[in-house]
Amino acid sequence: MAFVVDECHRAVTPETKRLLERFFNSSLWYGFTGTPIFEENKYEQKGDLPQTTEQLYGKCLHSYTIKEAIHDEAVLGFMIENLGPKNANADLSVFDTEEHMRRVLDVILNQSYTKFGMQNVKGKTYEGILTVNSIPKAQKYYELLKKIKAGQDELKIHEDISRAMPDFPKFAITYSLSENEETSKVYQDKMQESMDDYNVMFGTSYKIEGINAYNSNLNDRLARKEKRYMERSQQLDLVIVVDRLLTGFDAPCLSTLFMDRQPMSPQDLIQAFSRTNRLYDPNKQYGQVVTFQSPGDFKNAINYALKLYSRGGDGSPIAEDWDDVLRSFAISVKTIHALASTPADIAGLSKKQKKAFVHMFRALDHDFAHLKAFSNYRDEILVEYEFSEEEYENYAAVYHNVMEELKKTEEDKPDEDNPVLDDYDLVAYNKLRVDFEYIIELLQGVVESLDQSENNFKEADFEHDMSLIRGLIEDFSKDNPKLSALLGSVVNEIEKDKTKYIGKDISVIVNEMRYAAIDKEIKDFANKWYVDFETVRYEVYNFRDGELANENNLKEKADYTSYKNNEAEPMPKFKFRKEMIEDFKDNLMESVLPLLD
Repeated sequence: MAFVVDECHRAVTPETKRLLERFFNSSLWYGFTGTPIFEENKYEQKGDLPQTTEQLYGKCLHSYTIKEAIHDEAVLGFMIENLGPKNANADLSVFDTEEHMRRVLDVILNQSYTKFGMQNVKGKTYEGILTVNSIPKAQKYYELLKKIKAGQDELKIHEDISRAMPDFPKFAITYSLSENEETSKVYQDKMQESMDDYNVMFGTSYKIEGINAYNSNLNDRLARKEKRYMERSQQLDLVIVVDRLLTGFDAPCLSTLFMDRQPMSPQDLIQAFSRTNRLYDPNKQYGQVVTFQSPGDFKNAINYALKLYSRGGDGSPIAEDWDDVLRSFAISVKTIHALASTPADIAGLSKKQKKAFVHMFRALDHDFAHLKAFSNYRDEILVEYEFSEEEYENYAAVYHNVMEELKKTEEDKPDEDNPVLDDYDLVAYNKLRVDFEYIIELLQGVVESLDQSENNFKEADFEHDMSLIRGLIEDFSKDNPKLSALLGSVVNEIEKDKTKYIGKDISVIVNEMRYAAIDKEIKDFANKWYVDFETVRYEVYNFRDGELANENNLKEKADYTSYKNNEAEPMPKFKFRKEMIEDFKDNLMESVLPLLD
């Protein structure tokens, strides 16, 4: 008989394996693990039982280290921040105070914009895990986080975070329960309370008796492997755990592990870290780890663990820290300034120099994205390097223009010696992407909150939510001023008379307004060119890639005779038709397309 054991560093204990071998006295054993137990981190001696994975399973048949996997781009590297107090002799009891917990939550809630991918489109943000050393502490964090989100604590969520994700953070908690401990009843009661919150958030109905089903649903929701969990309404941002989810759990959209606990064993550290570094999308560049206790001890423990599990590995370092990234960023800024001190200077560069700029700017983009992912990043840091977010955006705009220019020249005369690289998505561009549907969804949430008793409705919450939505509409107006104007008018009407909108579907109301605005533009055009409304309407809704569906039909349907009879100086028929088509493409569709977006 052959036994194939996954996670063999922990799945079968030395005691259990010996019992099985005695029963199946001719058995073969094959073990798989990403974190074998070496002599350096061996199990505690128990009689003559094996203490390492090699002693337990025999000589290693094949190894593929984490460093090799990162080098091969099978997984991401790590970015590590150790933010705990510098005092190495700090009393560990300080880590249990609410003051410390607020500092931790301030980092998670207000300094992790990039970590959670808030710059991504709705539904494409990332998740985090907060791990602590005990169930009581996990419960304290959960209760404190509830107070903060409800606006009942001194720690507030920053306005820019709330504008990016008004429902942030959506969080849950999970931990292992035992029926035999004296505190088990308390833990179960607290867990049921948190499960009740989860049920309200997602429309589920889990009870403590079915905690396995709850945990399974939470795991699936975090992993987003089902289509329904790609909707923002069905997603979590943060899960508070003790030891659950730190091993054997795969969620590519999980980006960050927040650790408010002392360093763990090397194998447990690597296992926990490895929840974060799965490939997901181009914007997720690394698995991120933030620690909040004993930074010196953590740095030593992490370095030791990474060294231990990178034996024989090749390639670049698998973990980066602030100083390394800052140095690399400084070099990238100097390099691009040496080529073109301002974005405007790039226009005068040669083709060869523009190709060099493409490579340099991608390096700068990569380093800048790294830098901004750290919790201690501030815009003021850039002053020292004579750089700014605005300058980056200006370089980015020029970069896109240069890429278009170079692609055209490559089509005409390919340069085999120095070709233009494939398309590259800028990862440091950090502007919030707001779309029409997102704002509608938020407005609907506000309207639904109105349908409550006076005791439950809070005017302050209503005003706060509407203020956030106005800010999002203002951001959206830069991309689509016409739709923004419609949304703004709906907000005004809701604020003027709340009761009028109770039970209403905001998407229906806004769409009626938008199609009425489109019909007005169509009617004005039809009257101007003596064409029936339905003919113009058909062409508007079937306009594709700058072309009409049936241009000749529109020309034929235009009543030139009526036009000629009503105009003092009518154009010739051929010119009338030509200018009508130009007016359709250049003016009518320019007015209508933003409303169809």
